[in-house]
Amino acid sequence: MSDNQNRRNAIKNMLVGSAALGSSSMLSSFSTKEKTIENQVKLKGNINHSVCQWCYGFIPLEELCQAVKEIGFGAVDLIGPKDWPILQKYGLFSSMCYHGGSISLTNGFNNKKYHEQLIKDYTEVIPLMVKAGYKNVICFSGSRNGMDDETGLKNCVEGLQKILPIAEKNGIIIQMELLNSKVDHKDYMCDKSAWGVELCKRAGSENFKLLYDIYHMQIDEGDVIRTIQDNHQYFGHYHTGGVPGRHEIDERQELFYPAIMKAILATGFKDYVAQEFIPSAKKNKDKLADLKKAILICDV
Repeated sequence: MSDNQNRRNAIKNMLVGSAALGSSSMLSSFSTKEKTIENQVKLKGNINHSVCQWCYGFIPLEELCQAVKEIGFGAVDLIGPKDWPILQKYGLFSSMCYHGGSISLTNGFNNKKYHEQLIKDYTEVIPLMVKAGYKNVICFSGSRNGMDDETGLKNCVEGLQKILPIAEKNGIIIQMELLNSKVDHKDYMCDKSAWGVELCKRAGSENFKLLYDIYHMQIDEGDVIRTIQDNHQYFGHYHTGGVPGRHEIDERQELFYPAIMKAILATGFKDYVAQEFIPSAKKNKDKLADLKKAILICDV
C-alpha cells in the first residue's frame, strides 16, 4: 500500500511541478523529471512492449499509464474507445482495441445468430480506430456448444467476410485470440493454432490474423517456439503469461520467455507483445515492479 501511495505522491508532485510558476517550482519539476528518467529501463528497441489493462484493474487506468511511462515503453492493450482519450493524454498507443459494443468470448463469429450485432460493432469501431491512429482490434470465435470444427470455420468465414473489406480499406487488422479450453475457457472453439491457421487461410485476407497467446497455447498444445516458427505469418500479436497459474513470467513457471521472444524476433515480427499475467497475491506490495521485471525479461 505504501509503495502505491508513494507513486501517487510522485505523480501528484510532477503535476504540481509542471503547473507551478517560479524558480523553485521549476527546480521541483526538473527533480521529478530526473527521477522518472532514473526509474526508466534502457530498452533495446527490438520488441514493441505493451501491457493488458485488465490485469491491473485494481488501479486506475491513469496510474497504469503513469507506470508505463515510468518504465519506459509506450502501449496499453485491450482498451475500448471510451478510454482512448486517457491513453492519448499520456502519449500512449492502444496496441489492441476492443470494439465499443458488448464483448463476449462465448458468443462469437462461429454462431450466425451473433453476426448482425458483431458486424454492427466492428463497422462502427473501425472509423474510430482510423481517426485515433490505431490498427489492431480483437475478436473471438465463441464457444462450440456442440458445434463441429468445420461448421465453426464456415460460419466464422461468412461473418468475417462481411467486415474484412472495411478493414482492408482502412488498414485495420482484425485478430482472433487463441484461448485454452482446458483450464480457463471451457468449450472455446479457437483453442488450437491449427484451427486458427485454417481460418486465416479460408478468410484469405492479410487483414485477418491470430492473436497468439503464449500462456493459453502452452496449456492446450505446447511446442510454442516451433509453432511460432512454422506459422508466424498468421500471428499478428502476442500475449504472455506464466504457466501454470497465469502469474508472473519469472523463474517459478515453466516457460522460458527470453527464448520465445528471440524466436518471435527471428520471424521478423514488428508489432506488439503484451504482458497479460495476473499479479499474484504474494507479499510484494508493488505489483507494478513485476511488470517492469517482465518487460526486462522479454526485452531481448
